[in-house]
Amino acid sequence: MDYRIFLCDDVETDRAFLAELTEAWADARDCAVELACFSGAEPLLFRLAEEAPDLLLLDIEMPGMNGMELARRVRSQNELCQIVFVTGYSDYIAEGYDVAALHYLMKPVAREKFFSVLDRAVQRLQNDRALLTLELPEGVVRVPFREIEYLEARRNYTQIVGKTPLTVKRPLSALEGLLDERFFRVGRSYIVNLTHVRRVLKSEVEFASGTKIPLPRGAFEAISRAIIRRF
Repeated sequence: MDYRIFLCDDVETDRAFLAELTEAWADARDCAVELACFSGAEPLLFRLAEEAPDLLLLDIEMPGMNGMELARRVRSQNELCQIVFVTGYSDYIAEGYDVAALHYLMKPVAREKFFSVLDRAVQRLQNDRALLTLELPEGVVRVPFREIEYLEARRNYTQIVGKTPLTVKRPLSALEGLLDERFFRVGRSYIVNLTHVRRVLKSEVEFASGTKIPLPRGAFEAISRAIIRRF
């Protein structure tokens, strides 16, 4: 699979070292990488107007716009891009949560750690790209897994609840096999996306959106274990 990676660091030697590590990772994982290197925020933002990266490797302390502010600009336009900070400063770790950063690597960067973080980034990208493809009378509909909160059985129909609600004339059991490991069957009526679950109580599941569904008797321990295994 191909990945577009933007690397931004104002220190030339650090930029060259990270570029070398990125290319070594791509060779080791037998994947194609389109790598673009930038010495500051301005040229990177100019390139962003033309194309979006899959992965952003960012230094933080840079002249002009720093890496954290640059990450905020990128995140406001692209929620799928994986952001990894590579820096010599630990002062900004808490701010990384604001831009949903994948990781915070401290310089000097170890090869094994760098490879591990890029592996995680690729796994996230693959998960984000996964789709539920449905053939409906009006045509083919493709629903990203990440946008689905849960599926609910309605007799011979299934209601898909999430960013774009959809009802299809297929039983819940027919859709279950099309989903991946982030989904968990709860009783006869529901399949939930564990990544959207905020908390599980004895009698209900609450999602990050605030939506709640009833939890069948005896299901609390099973879904709790599934969440622990998943995360």
